[in-house]
Amino acid sequence: MGAISEDLSAAGMAAAIEANWIAVFGHWSQTPRIELHDEPDLRWYITPGVPFPLFNHVYYTRLAREEDIDARIEEVVGSFAEHEVPFMWSVGPFTQPNELGPRLESHGLSGVDELPGMAVDLQAIKEDISFPSELVIEQVSDTDVLRECIEVMRIGFELPELASDVFFEVLTAMGLTEESPWRSYVGRLDGEAVAASALGLAAGVAGIYNVATLPRARRQGLGAAMTLAALREGRELGYRIGVLQSSAMGFGVYRRLGFEQYGTYHIYVGTGQE
Repeated sequence: MGAISEDLSAAGMAAAIEANWIAVFGHWSQTPRIELHDEPDLRWYITPGVPFPLFNHVYYTRLAREEDIDARIEEVVGSFAEHEVPFMWSVGPFTQPNELGPRLESHGLSGVDELPGMAVDLQAIKEDISFPSELVIEQVSDTDVLRECIEVMRIGFELPELASDVFFEVLTAMGLTEESPWRSYVGRLDGEAVAASALGLAAGVAGIYNVATLPRARRQGLGAAMTLAALREGRELGYRIGVLQSSAMGFGVYRRLGFEQYGTYHIYVGTGQE
């Protein structure tokens, strides 16, 4: 899981967010179904037969200006087109070249989202949050509970049903034990799984992922509670920094927990068609 990062400067926090993001997506290579392309200046993965951008993603770009950048973009776009799958391309604070976004648009991609990159000192989390006292949070340790957790994610994120099987393969490959770098959590009200979150321990920091709540259970503080549970786990394991990429819905929740924004991740999507 790497040496623990304790650089709380703005630059250190920004670097921690980026490093965790890259490392977590790199873990997906443990799943045979996913083809990981790990090059010095470009990293992406393709999931053949799964036409959903989340599972077909360029997550690391460090192209030198002296390169034929447009040719490299065409090469990657062509790989997705070969499999006929839509895809996403993440552009963050450390992406090179700086003007990659407009270049992607010139190749037919569309900007669809902006995700604030946020971080918090785990020793300074604001833990006085309100949520139902009957909420029971458990760490996922078997495949039956994992499927419940994934169903909450699928509904909460409005994902297609085909996403469930891929998530199941990825998360089981990463492991459901205390030694796994990935830990999923499910929150229950009256025994029903209604909320989820995950902790990705990578690059020396604690990454928060997959915070989701069923629509009928929202506005009760469940997302904050699920995030806090994962952050506390990271702190108990000795980590100093918590990081995440926020949705628009979650931004206020994370600010109340003490997170600050240190950058923005722009998401571009391509059709995967020639």
